[in-house]
Amino acid sequence: MAGHIQDRWFKVEIGPDGKPRRVKSDRYGVGLRYRARYIGPDGSEKSKSFPDKQKRKADTWLANIEADVSQGRYIDPSAGVVTFEQYAKTWMAALTTDPVTRESVEIRLRVHAFPFLGDRPMASFRPSHLRVWMRQLEATGRAASYRRSIFANVSAVFTAAVEDRIIAENPCRARSVRAPRLDPRKIKPWTADRVMQLHETLPDQYQETTSVGAGCGLRQGEIFGLAVEDIDFLGGTLHVVRQVKLLQGTRPVFGPPKGGKERDVPLPETVAFALAAHITRHPPVQVTLPWKTLDGPAVTASLIFVTVTGKPLNRTRFNEKVWQPALRTAGVPSGRENGMHALRHFYASVLLDAGESIKALSEYLGHHDPAFTLRTYTHLMPSSEARTRAAVDRVFRGEDVTYDGPETAQGED
Repeated sequence: MAGHIQDRWFKVEIGPDGKPRRVKSDRYGVGLRYRARYIGPDGSEKSKSFPDKQKRKADTWLANIEADVSQGRYIDPSAGVVTFEQYAKTWMAALTTDPVTRESVEIRLRVHAFPFLGDRPMASFRPSHLRVWMRQLEATGRAASYRRSIFANVSAVFTAAVEDRIIAENPCRARSVRAPRLDPRKIKPWTADRVMQLHETLPDQYQETTSVGAGCGLRQGEIFGLAVEDIDFLGGTLHVVRQVKLLQGTRPVFGPPKGGKERDVPLPETVAFALAAHITRHPPVQVTLPWKTLDGPAVTASLIFVTVTGKPLNRTRFNEKVWQPALRTAGVPSGRENGMHALRHFYASVLLDAGESIKALSEYLGHHDPAFTLRTYTHLMPSSEARTRAAVDRVFRGEDVTYDGPETAQGED
């Protein structure tokens, strides 16, 4: 796969004496003189031209190319001419994530990345281009968490381009380019009084959504996808196996819980009684929806929470027509921090206050990693000082305390 340098200004001819000699070609003095040629890994010939008096530069360039080829680091110089938008669309078409995630990625890139980055060739990107784009993105007033998601999607496109040998490096990973920092605000969980207040202000057919959210920690889509067959009343377990998702903004489908992670959640007795009473007043409705995609296989479930006409709940309409009015009636400010997700935060705060472990809480919430749960809720964990004071106070007050000191250990036979 060795290459060579062609001198376009001279050619070799056989002289009258039968010996080869260098003579000026028809291109002498016109255009770039040296042409570095080599055969790429795909078997096609590649080349790059250099001007007069740059023979050494051409030799160096060709030597570097051949070294990259031999070490598996070769990148076709012409591959990087594809624009960011062209490559990103190809990348999105091959994504294997669920349709809702693909739809979200497509919207973020189309609205927030393509207008600023789309026309630029992939090989031309420098960290400065990303820094300017991020400043423009910040000026839109979008939340830091949303801008961070957009940045992650753009970075994923560049990472794929590196793996496809389109570019050598991901400019999003430069030291001078940093993902938007998340807002430093800590989660402030609702009080039990507020949860009860929302429960009472919601229409009767939706009141127990608060019981499932605050008592079992389900996400909104998982509450909407909860079926009577998912509840083990005798065993005290709630099986989280599906959620209702929206494709194209309005078309519902069934899908697995976030991250494709099914889970079992302890079913408190109070929540079980509330659900049993709800089912008596509002019998479950059999709903059939496609699974994951609009053309996916039909799946039927006896949903506990549906519209008055027996249709699956649409999160957008529910939030606008049911949840927000209930907040106003209860005197609770509207805003992202007071969406249905606040019920999950309440659930987490109750479990942590009771001494539940981060690992168990992570499993009940369906998080992909206990470290994420810890980062999100660490400020809600009781401090060691508080536990120490409470333990000593129990002893000094003469409360019934089981002592498990070293001397209580059983000896080995």
